[in-house]
Amino acid sequence: MRRFSAPIALALSVALAACSPGSSHPRTLASAPAPKGPPKLIVAIAVDQYSADLFAQYRSHYSAGLARLATGAVFPSGFQSHAATETCPGHSTLLTGVHPARTGIIANNWFDLGAARAEKKIYCAEDERDPASSSREPVVSAVHLKVPTLGDLMKAANPASRNVAVSAKDRAVMMMGGHKIDAAYWYLKGAYVTLKGRELAPAAVAENADLAALLKIGAPALTAPAWCGPTDHAVAVGKSDVGTGRFAMEPGKPDSLRISPRMDAATVDLANRLVDEMDLGNGPAPDLLSVSLSATDYIGHATGTEGLEMCIQMAELDRNIGRLLNHLDARGIDYVVVLSADHGGLDMPERQREQALPRAIRADMNLAPAALAKAITAKTGISSSDGPLLYSDGVFGDYYVSRSLNPAQKAQVIQAFVAMTRVHPQVAAVFTADELAKTPLPSGNPQDWNLKDRARASFDPGRSGDVVMLLDRAVTPIPEPIPGMYVATHGSAFDYDRRVPMLFYRPGLPGFEQPAPVETVDIAPTLAALIGLKVPEGTFDGRCLDLDGHAENTCAASK
Repeated sequence: MRRFSAPIALALSVALAACSPGSSHPRTLASAPAPKGPPKLIVAIAVDQYSADLFAQYRSHYSAGLARLATGAVFPSGFQSHAATETCPGHSTLLTGVHPARTGIIANNWFDLGAARAEKKIYCAEDERDPASSSREPVVSAVHLKVPTLGDLMKAANPASRNVAVSAKDRAVMMMGGHKIDAAYWYLKGAYVTLKGRELAPAAVAENADLAALLKIGAPALTAPAWCGPTDHAVAVGKSDVGTGRFAMEPGKPDSLRISPRMDAATVDLANRLVDEMDLGNGPAPDLLSVSLSATDYIGHATGTEGLEMCIQMAELDRNIGRLLNHLDARGIDYVVVLSADHGGLDMPERQREQALPRAIRADMNLAPAALAKAITAKTGISSSDGPLLYSDGVFGDYYVSRSLNPAQKAQVIQAFVAMTRVHPQVAAVFTADELAKTPLPSGNPQDWNLKDRARASFDPGRSGDVVMLLDRAVTPIPEPIPGMYVATHGSAFDYDRRVPMLFYRPGLPGFEQPAPVETVDIAPTLAALIGLKVPEGTFDGRCLDLDGHAENTCAASK
């Protein structure tokens, strides 16, 4: 397969895809033979921050990869059922089949006030036992993931299975790959890196050479499709505007690649190279390739979800997924694809207020741990003799009370916290750890879970805060926006963050659309049944979904 020279390879990857008709792939649904037996390769695609709303909004414009996937088994109302709709918890559900309450991945960061190191913050994908690790510069590991991933289970059943994971984000790699990963790569400061103590494979070395050349020369702005015209509108946020960006790439700026569609192009390039190098899908046992595409999330945070930037990203996402599928087709691999997301997202409040949501607002800084601690001390007279009175990673979510307090003082602080925050106009609900610990794990339709159910699904008594606070609908937990970096986000307990698409596709397998709610924890048991993988009862929280749209049942192997 021909590759361009390093200086132009990645810069051209998006443009070349744009020049090709969306339907130009080696096999079409009509021409593909009906599949027989288990697939040889599972491809699990996570599109970071890809809400069901984005899928619905842009579905009619897709013409390449996403258009193909939408001819398969389509579940437009998949749910990341829990309240902590962040990257690490969401990715942890996709291939484990269990909720964060069981994976132990309650947030991107939590606090261990008993940790031996001075820093009490723990990053979800670090091994803090390593002296070289910190929450900002972690020694990357899946040590905190309490359950096996599908790749782990496949390798336990047959060590010949290969488990490969690539992403721009280390936490996506570890949460989808798990504990036994044959190849693990993520992007860091201009290059793909791997686990501590491992050498880069030739595929990663070649991709890094292309990246270095691209970063040296930069790249011009991307062309917006004509149908993006209505989104091309500047909106003032902070000290700048967003909404008209086209991703011109300055030389020597790794972040200008990261926060752009080119990040997904690079991840797909590396995935394709690893497919070739490792001959995935052609071994004696089924293989698993996890590909988490991060650009939608980076762009959503930096510019919001409704501007020209996101419209361009949706077009390029479609094309990049098409390149991945075309590559698998060209190699004649018998594969199945699942695509979903770790969470959704809400656009920045400045644009929401222009678009019929006047209640959209930024979170009050008085909900930050330092401000709340000051108010609690003023009310109770209690302060900490050892560090802050309250610890939290932001203005919502888990709050931890200092261990320097005696039990009576701690109870008084929690009582004051609850009393103050429950009456705050931006707060939807506040739950103590004792309340959540006594709440049964929820079941049934995730669309109908109440806020306590949603909080319980991401509650771990050993890691969650002493109090969990949920912000109200349309409150963005970024008090001060930073255009180009952070203007919008996710993390709420509401459906714009919880509801994501779930698409299953196998060439030759008839498709259908099922609008009833399902959960992302249903993905792993569905794929396990498809490859005939037997697992112990209780391994999964989710259920197997029958994918063939006919009388035959693809879940039969799991019965």
